[in-house]
Amino acid sequence: MSLTRKEVEHIALLARLELSEQEMERYAVQLSAILDHVAALQELETAHIAPTSSVLPPRSRLRADEVRAGLDKEAALRNAPEPQQDQFRVPPVFD
Repeated sequence: MSLTRKEVEHIALLARLELSEQEMERYAVQLSAILDHVAALQELETAHIAPTSSVLPPRSRLRADEVRAGLDKEAALRNAPEPQQDQFRVPPVFD
């Protein structure tokens, strides 16, 4: 697909680019090549490929879940500046 000069000017306007004559010609060739490549990709049969498929093997980057004991109340409140009735006391948000 070959882009016209008017189309390249319109793209440059949308991208807020000021292009010289040489740049207009160069980008016309480059953008046309990109559009040709996209058109070739659109011709591929992808109906049988799931949308979430990947060429990479599935693996988890997260560590395995392990059940562990949580903090007891005393340990959780140990560093609280002003615990009150076994709870965290915080300044009011609204007056």
